[in-house]
Amino acid sequence: MQKKQVKKHNRSLFYRISAWLHLWLGLITGIIVIIVCLTGCIWCFNEEITDLLDPHAKIEAQNRSVLAPSQLNTAIRKNYSEYKLQSYSMREGKSILAYLNPNKSLIVKDSTIGNMEVKINPYTGEILSEKKYTKGETPFFRWILNGHRFLWVRKGATGRIIINYSILIFIITLVTGLVLWWPKKWNKSTKDRCFKIKWNGTVKRINYDLHNVLGFYTLCFLLVIACTGIVYGIDWFSKSTYWLTTGGKTNDEYKRLESDSADLGKFYTPEKAMDIAWEKTKKLNADAKGFYIGMADTTNPKATIFITFYPSKGKFYDNRNYIFDQNNLKQLVQPSIYGTPYEQGNPGEKLRKLNYDLHVGSVLGLPGKFLAFGSSLIGASLPITGFIVWWGKKKKSKKKK
Repeated sequence: MQKKQVKKHNRSLFYRISAWLHLWLGLITGIIVIIVCLTGCIWCFNEEITDLLDPHAKIEAQNRSVLAPSQLNTAIRKNYSEYKLQSYSMREGKSILAYLNPNKSLIVKDSTIGNMEVKINPYTGEILSEKKYTKGETPFFRWILNGHRFLWVRKGATGRIIINYSILIFIITLVTGLVLWWPKKWNKSTKDRCFKIKWNGTVKRINYDLHNVLGFYTLCFLLVIACTGIVYGIDWFSKSTYWLTTGGKTNDEYKRLESDSADLGKFYTPEKAMDIAWEKTKKLNADAKGFYIGMADTTNPKATIFITFYPSKGKFYDNRNYIFDQNNLKQLVQPSIYGTPYEQGNPGEKLRKLNYDLHVGSVLGLPGKFLAFGSSLIGASLPITGFIVWWGKKKKSKKKK
């Protein structure tokens, strides 16, 4: 009998601590969680929305090669002499999306000219559309991402700390929420209360069910989204999870590789080197569903050529990266997970490469994105419905007094 009382007391104490943490941690971070979840919802479908709004995004596939980097560069110089090609990407059945930077050697001092995005026919080099950004102007989805990652705070470090530790606290509220959700006894009444929303109940009851029931159904998905999110923002969390999942391995920090400046001008011109690197990697990735090319900065002799191919449509985990010395075309390899192909990684390394696709749901394709969208939307509602529950109890308590 005494053991039962101790057990009951311990459970009661654990429940009260969980309730206290759930309430106050939720109130402290509620607004941040709402912002992060809502911006995450929008970001999930940034590519789909952009393509839908741009009639030039889609290009019918043709049975011929896309333009080589030098050919694309020629088209850019012909149409935009004051700009230089920084990078470009293409997805299967889509036009080339090129990013242009102002060519400082060709523009007047203190010019307000900004960056530019250009859609280009990948087979002919025809300019399909352009979008100029004035100095300081931010594209809509970049603005959404800035809010999601660092709360639009100009000094990113402060915003990142607020965002990432708020989401870490959100993880604690999710776990404590499960403790509060768990009934003392399982019977028909408690099952109905835990798993069903009583739509014919009072407004107060419906709000409680929206918080309690929807919170339970999305718990696992929100935990995955939250944990994969703070992998990018909290260094100790990222390193410790990698160490645990890889059996004690440490992941070296990403290091920017450099070309050998001593070989400048000895072997290739920059455009020739770019074309050779492109042809070489393209043959190895004939089945790819898309690619990204980072053009080497010709004003910097240590800059490298960066090419990425995406074997799976709409996914990033199995991408194949190639980095070349722009002066001698030697292939450079990152001595860490960044230089290891997905297929060759251990389970922990594969999990880390899957991190972004897990975060946005694209690992399951379009259904996964809808799942991430819905879960994030419910995640944004939890602080609101929770606050209403707390406010209702507070008012009730005052009336009793």
